[in-house]
Amino acid sequence: MHARTIDPLALDSYQRAARVILANHLVTRGFPDRIALPLIRRWATELREDLAELFGYRLEVTETTARLFPVHDRLDAGRPARTPAERVFDRRRYAYLALALAALGRAGDQITLSELADQVASYATRVEGLELTTDRAADRDAFVDAIAWLAARGALTLADGDASGWAADPEAGEALYDIDRSVVFAIFRPPRVLQHLHSVRGLLADESDTAPGGPAPQARAAAARRVRRALVELPVVYAERLPDDERTLLGTEKLVTEVELLTGLRAERRAEGVALIDVSGRFSDVRFPGTGTLAQVALLLIGEIADLVLDIDNPVPRRPLPPPGTAPATQLDAAIPASTVFTPLVVEPEPDAAEADSDRAAEETEIPEHPVVGLAWVRETVQALTERYGSTFAAQWQADPPGLTREVVALLERLHLVEVLDEGLLVLPALARYRGAVVTVRTRAESELFASARKLGAHAQPEPAAAAAPDGHP
Repeated sequence: MHARTIDPLALDSYQRAARVILANHLVTRGFPDRIALPLIRRWATELREDLAELFGYRLEVTETTARLFPVHDRLDAGRPARTPAERVFDRRRYAYLALALAALGRAGDQITLSELADQVASYATRVEGLELTTDRAADRDAFVDAIAWLAARGALTLADGDASGWAADPEAGEALYDIDRSVVFAIFRPPRVLQHLHSVRGLLADESDTAPGGPAPQARAAAARRVRRALVELPVVYAERLPDDERTLLGTEKLVTEVELLTGLRAERRAEGVALIDVSGRFSDVRFPGTGTLAQVALLLIGEIADLVLDIDNPVPRRPLPPPGTAPATQLDAAIPASTVFTPLVVEPEPDAAEADSDRAAEETEIPEHPVVGLAWVRETVQALTERYGSTFAAQWQADPPGLTREVVALLERLHLVEVLDEGLLVLPALARYRGAVVTVRTRAESELFASARKLGAHAQPEPAAAAAPDGHP
């Protein structure tokens, strides 16, 4: 591992490069910033070898791009594509993005937004249930969101005009883009030909991993790569989620230290599992604790959940973690158009050895149970928090407690602090890390108010609630 031999004075630079490529997977001359690509190019050789050794990842670096090809051990619905304005992509935006990439792959050096829209609209007619009608504002907005995603990563560069003007009125507005073909080709590089896959599970495989029952040293090395991947991909790695061999490796000092040395992050170890703590906020895709209504209400709700769970006079029900769900894979497989699968080369999904090992381990070991709080209680609690602190919330949430509840619960689930069940929220151990939050509501001093307001006898206005919690976040 090269990180052990790098001069201590240069180690921080190497670790920053590792964090950038692990966090973004695609780095271009302007994405995520202008210093990222030169930093990765400086350490390209060392990174390429360390990422392959520790995780089984492949890194390709050119003059204009750095592309990491990760190995996925599981489907993760918690990291969707987002627009520059943080809107989550829906199915239509994903479809427009894929079709735009197909069109750009056949285009020249420049293209207008209307020309690209016409090509995508033509392609969309071949997809059942999909269309792009430029007369419809919702279609134009979704298309522009997909183009903005590409522009943020440098695949397209605005040369003239304004995309928002075209979205408002395609007859009056227009935009001209320069195409960076190297970035276009780097964005979509599936590890297998999609037309040869009969199931999305065919993408969840590491060619360097050995089949169950293979040579013991190779099987152990493959299990170690899976554990390291989990450490950098998941907010928290819970030991009970892992099969026996991976659970044993998670408890070893050497494996966790290797990830700490590569990333420069600190691992927080508990009996229940391990989490990498990023105090810089540059590695995680979600900063928590953080500013904003959702993060602060989530922290307030955590405190209420902790108080409820710790109330020995009114014990809450407990139950074990449910087995990993198969719904995302089943839904994706159901959406595969059978007519496009090239039958002679179909790759059938292999049995999920990890799930089988997990089931066997569950039969042999005692299964821990976790508290469950009812959804009705969660809704009532968020409503009470809104009534108490609502004047400090963002305007969009003040009158929408149900929507606020959904978003806050989704945030906690994304951070692996709870798991949503039909009957309520299953409280996971890492939630206890934030139970000591102290909430204060500051008010502006009279001297900070406008002079005209003082003359009118205005009262001090409250600022957003500030919630203090332990440093760092998963």
